[in-house]
Amino acid sequence: MKIGYSFWGFLGNGVTDTPDGGRSHRRPLIDALLDRGHDIVFLQADRDRFEAGDDLGGRHTFDSGIPEIDVLFLEWRWPIEGRNTTECDAEGHTCDLHRQAELIRRYTAQRRTPTVIWDKDRQLRTDSLWRRTPHVTVCEAALAPTRGAHSLLFPVAGSLIDGADPDALAAQPREIPLGYVGNQYDRDSEFDRFFAPAATRFDHRVAGKWTNTGRWPHVTFVGRIPFADVSRFYGSTLATVLLLPDRYASAGQMTQRLFEAVLAGCLPLAPADIRHVERFVPETLVVGTGSEVIRRIAYLQSIAGTRKHAELIAQCIGRLELFRLSQQIDALEAVLRSVTTTVTAVSTAKQGVV
Repeated sequence: MKIGYSFWGFLGNGVTDTPDGGRSHRRPLIDALLDRGHDIVFLQADRDRFEAGDDLGGRHTFDSGIPEIDVLFLEWRWPIEGRNTTECDAEGHTCDLHRQAELIRRYTAQRRTPTVIWDKDRQLRTDSLWRRTPHVTVCEAALAPTRGAHSLLFPVAGSLIDGADPDALAAQPREIPLGYVGNQYDRDSEFDRFFAPAATRFDHRVAGKWTNTGRWPHVTFVGRIPFADVSRFYGSTLATVLLLPDRYASAGQMTQRLFEAVLAGCLPLAPADIRHVERFVPETLVVGTGSEVIRRIAYLQSIAGTRKHAELIAQCIGRLELFRLSQQIDALEAVLRSVTTTVTAVSTAKQGVV
């Protein structure tokens, strides 16, 4: 199929002072689609070239117009006040939302092009018209997606899972007992409950965009770090805490922070109220309170570098099978076949053939 792919982010390392969680999984997903014979044209701006100054080669095509495509695939964008809701010539404006509206109007509404919406941030309203449109399919990166939506998790390249060596990872020196990489967005409650208490007891660091930190004067915030440095950050950190906004936790939606940490040998502690938490981490790493976080980190310090440590890392690596790229590509191709078949069937029926 020729897929028109709309995303607002980067395929490479991008720009440090710019949020884009998709950098960890977007490129593998796209390369896998290309390897399976699909043709892809990107319909938003080439931010790698124009913002980051990266030329990623000739395999990727960008088109600012309305090219002929078989399927429209949207990494769903939503209104962000002061950023994409302003006039196009306003300072700090990003045109992702305007462009998405144009794509939906021209393809989905006018041409009735089969459309797949990947609602990665769970921002599409439950009563959205697009959830009820026959030629539109919604996917969510959750184990328990909204009724009618399909599960499409953030993928991990199989080579990374297969190449992770628990013994080598356990043997690495880990000077920092506790760390976290990620932005503040909607995580204050979880940070209060699970990270902040442990930060009073252990050396720690928090990387990412955290703008309102006055309530945690004891926490060390180091600011944003380049995407390429995330693995090194976790590679010297013993444990992290998986901090999920409630809209993620209630649907069993795990972010890329899980596999970024695990593949670097950093053990992820997961709050017990995350739906299907047992599918993401072993029981030993499930925590219900800040006090439990403190006790688990102390335990992990006591086994660091031992066979038990390596076995625990191995169990975490095994949980990543859930996200294996080949499995997620199979799921996406099934959705693509289904939505295009639906459009063909409806079109045929309207012509009076059936």
